[in-house]
Amino acid sequence: MAILGGVRAKGTKDDGSGIPTITEREFEREVLASEVPVLIEFTADWCAPCKQIAPDVEAFANEMRGKAKVVKIDIDRAPALARELRVQSVPTFMVFAQQRICDVAVGAIRKAKMLEMIDPFLPRAEGAIKSVELAELMKDGVALAVDTRDKGAFTRAHLPGAVHMPLEEIEGRLAELHMLPARPVVYCRSGDKTKELADRLNQQGLPVAFLEGGILAWESERLPIERG
Repeated sequence: MAILGGVRAKGTKDDGSGIPTITEREFEREVLASEVPVLIEFTADWCAPCKQIAPDVEAFANEMRGKAKVVKIDIDRAPALARELRVQSVPTFMVFAQQRICDVAVGAIRKAKMLEMIDPFLPRAEGAIKSVELAELMKDGVALAVDTRDKGAFTRAHLPGAVHMPLEEIEGRLAELHMLPARPVVYCRSGDKTKELADRLNQQGLPVAFLEGGILAWESERLPIERG
């Protein structure tokens, strides 16, 4: 891919969404030199589907702040770049990571698809395990889910075969946690509390894995749940 210059142009604009529309001369700086993955939406002022999905793109950009970058490129204002990247219609979405195109989707897509495209290239917290990965580990008998929520939440719904250890008890039951018959993977409702726990224990030299996104992420993947 030819590099289209690295000087910041004055033509950059913001359509009010907080998402910058970059020029051809800014492409190297804003995309190729980015330290985080970049989702590009190729768009145009006359594109009706682009306007329809604008709320999804804006919401996605807000959720990804600090983890990934979202930019727009107007094909009428950057025709050479659109030709070079073989963009034939709008909207077209591209994910760039480590100076290369990693994924492409043509047409109007929703926020869930944007996340699916960029998720493999997002930085991972130490000890984080995704729902689908955990499901495979549990199937193979390598991992065992540990539910850290309160007893009522555990009774209402939990991961198959999960052991219940309330969050406030975990650090006093570490020996028990690591004597389980498979690798323990702790989880909570949304993953935030168990991520903090994992960070704390890792700093003490006691690594523990946690379910990224918690039981909410597990359910969003339509993975099996046990009740009672």
